[in-house]
Amino acid sequence: MVVTLLIALVAIVCAILVGFVARQILGTAVGWPRSILIGLLVFFLGVPVAGWVLRQTGMPDGATLAADDVWLWIGLIALSVSWVFALGVAALVASEAIFPTRPLPNPIDVIRAALRQRKRTRRYLEILAIASRHGVGWLFHGGHSRVEQQLSTSEERARAIVATINDAGVSFVKLGQVLSTRRDLIPEPYLSALASLQTNATTLRWEIVREVIETDLGRPVDEVFAEIDREPLAAASVAQVHRAVLHDGTRVVVKVQRPAARAQVEADADIIGRLAHRAQARTRVGRDLHIESVARGFTTTLLEELDYRIEARNTEMIRATIERIDDAEPARRGLVTVPAAFPEASSTRVLTMELVDGAALSDSADHLASLSPEQRDHLAEVLMTTVIEQILVYGVFHADLHPGNVLLTAGGTLGLIDFGAVGIIERSRRQHMTAFLLAALSENDVAATDALLLIVDAPDDVDLDAFRHDVGVVLTAEHVHSAGQGSIFTRIVDVIRQHRIALPGELASALRSFATLEGCLRVIVEDYDMVGRALPLMPALLRRTISLSRLATDLQATGVISLARLQRMPQRLEALLTGIERGSIGITLRSDDGTDTSGILSRITSELATTLVSIAAVVIAVVLVVSGGGPVLGGSVTLFAILGAVIGLFGFLGLLRVVRRTFARRR
Repeated sequence: MVVTLLIALVAIVCAILVGFVARQILGTAVGWPRSILIGLLVFFLGVPVAGWVLRQTGMPDGATLAADDVWLWIGLIALSVSWVFALGVAALVASEAIFPTRPLPNPIDVIRAALRQRKRTRRYLEILAIASRHGVGWLFHGGHSRVEQQLSTSEERARAIVATINDAGVSFVKLGQVLSTRRDLIPEPYLSALASLQTNATTLRWEIVREVIETDLGRPVDEVFAEIDREPLAAASVAQVHRAVLHDGTRVVVKVQRPAARAQVEADADIIGRLAHRAQARTRVGRDLHIESVARGFTTTLLEELDYRIEARNTEMIRATIERIDDAEPARRGLVTVPAAFPEASSTRVLTMELVDGAALSDSADHLASLSPEQRDHLAEVLMTTVIEQILVYGVFHADLHPGNVLLTAGGTLGLIDFGAVGIIERSRRQHMTAFLLAALSENDVAATDALLLIVDAPDDVDLDAFRHDVGVVLTAEHVHSAGQGSIFTRIVDVIRQHRIALPGELASALRSFATLEGCLRVIVEDYDMVGRALPLMPALLRRTISLSRLATDLQATGVISLARLQRMPQRLEALLTGIERGSIGITLRSDDGTDTSGILSRITSELATTLVSIAAVVIAVVLVVSGGGPVLGGSVTLFAILGAVIGLFGFLGLLRVVRRTFARRR
């Protein structure tokens, strides 16, 4: 029993030792389970192999061993076990190359991932069932069921897709609504069909609404609001809105998010991202339009819209631009307003904003009819200049502007609401957009195309002549006011889509805002010519974006930076000359991603030297063993054979290390 335990203990120690030594020799991590297994094999095979070597070399066994042969006998055993060990390391290298070691996952993470996978799979199956029920399973598997064969026209397919999206839930409805504004991605008739998507939803019980408010604000409802209407003013798939009054008498609206909204959106966002990744990897259209980036931008925006603190900040940004525009033109102050947000009564899922007591433009036909033509024209002009200045001068604008988000008050003013989506465009791109509009004003198709190419992400194989031609056709049609042509902005986006050119999300939002602004203006004034009234404003707006004071500031900033660089030049020149004198000048190499690669050359040189030395050692070992020369040490063992076995062992281990590192880098 004791002997058995000792053997087991020695075997375990040997196994651990082999794994440790193998890690040191290979210089990389090796899985402990396979290291222990190889160690056990080395332990159990080492003694039999050593005995076989002793018999092959004519050495006597331990009982009849002469005193002079003891050290040779021990050396042969050690050398035999070392070669068994080397072969074990080779087995480790082979196993690592074929099945690389992976870190063991956290059991909790495994369980969570399994639950997420189960939930995601269930949601996948639910969406597939909905799609198949409406006959659009071909979107996923290209089948030809009886229902799908009935969808013989694009219009029928578009209606089926809309029905599928409506049944799929809030995330897909939101996605469809966003896609309905992306003429650069979606062709007709799918575009019009998606525009019909609705977010009608049942209302939440007041007890649920109250719990959300009190949980998020950390106070009873009565401490926050003097009054709150238990019946919602409006209800949608993500939130519902209630009228309320603050304790200081301010009339407000309270937007309360549905408790299950975030969980559903997060699950669907993961599915949308995976589907987009598959579409971009497998289709040219997906690659040309960078569909994965579009989906990522959508899901990011959708998740941000669920944080009402972001919407409150967006509201304040838009209010600030309105204030600056009104300061420049005091006569128009108050005609376009943005409600104030109340941070002390807002949180992640609750947003309290000033009440804009009015009706949406789309529901204000009677009120608009009561205004004089001059009032309506002035109102439309103020709204137009406000939005255009927000986009081109300040770069912060309402990214979901449509007649439902513009309210007409009893006093004949306009209030903008719903700032969950706000676009932000940097100054350089605003200048490119202004340049495009200036070129459109003069019908300069070459300049307009050049300006667009500065804005969009054109693929290398785009036909620039054809693109310029199509842009020129749109500009010419606009200048002769061809009937039925639609908005210049929607037609330009159509041209961009037809040439498979990707349009950055924020610029797509800007062009969409121009187009939806035109729709709002024509609700106010039926035949309002937005382009004809807006294009003459472009020179003045361009002067505001590149004013003399701004140019002076830019030059000053550039001058300060240049001066700082010049001031550092003497020190850098001195360091360069000193390095030349000392012969210590070095070159730092960096890859495209900025990673320092200056050690690549030395690493390659080192590994090349190691490889050559290891190969030379193996060759020398083979020559020594085959020649079999030198003094006889005992039995049939010669000195050259022993030296060859030792040198070959080290050369073999060196080659294994090189091979292991090669496979490690490939992974």
